[in-house]
Parts: sequence; C-alpha cells; structure tokens
Amino acid sequence: EKIAAEYILKKGYTILTKNWRFGKDEIDIIAIDKNDLVIIEVKTRSNNYYGDPQEAVDNKKEIFIIRAAEAYVDIENIDFNIRYDIIAIILNETKTIINHIEDAFYPSIS
Repeated sequence: EKIAAEYILKKGYTILTKNWRFGKDEIDIIAIDKNDLVIIEVKTRSNNYYGDPQEAVDNKKEIFIIRAAEAYVDIENIDFNIRYDIIAIILNETKTIINHIEDAFYPSIS
C-alpha cells in the first residue's frame, strides 16, 4: 500500500485516509482526485502466475468496498462523485509494475 500511496501522490491526488474500517469492511486508500472521491483497493502479488492482482477483486469484495465507501461518505458527510479504482502491483526482487485501473467497478443499482 505504501507504493500505491506514493504513486497516487505523484499523480497529484490528496490522500484523506488509509486502511479505513467500517465493521469488517476496509478501504485501503481514500483520496481526492480533482472533483472525485476515489476509493482505492490495492492488490499486490510477487508475480502474475496465478492471474493478475486485480483479479482478486471479485464481486463479493466489490460489495464490501462499496458498503464501506457508503458508510464513509455518510459519516464524513461528503458530497463528491465517487470513483472506485484498483491499483494492482507486481513486486519482486527484479521489478515493480503498477497498474492503476480507474473506474474499475461501479455500484450496481438494486
């Protein structure tokens, strides 16, 4: 998560908080990018042998993230557009690859 935080700071984001919890749900990074509140899930792997890191964010995980984001917005009384990003990192002795996926998923309308 430190790598992801440094990466988005260099892109001009403002980090509001890291590892924010609501019950059992957690958001890795909450940041502001221009007029968007950005909810960021960070996934790190040493390789992509079993798939890319972002593939670990399944529908169930998305639901947990969205639920936590809605709680954060309510508690902090925030009125921004919300964007859900994933930062997938492959990190090992020889390389660091960062894949920032903006608008990685959306809340479904029930």
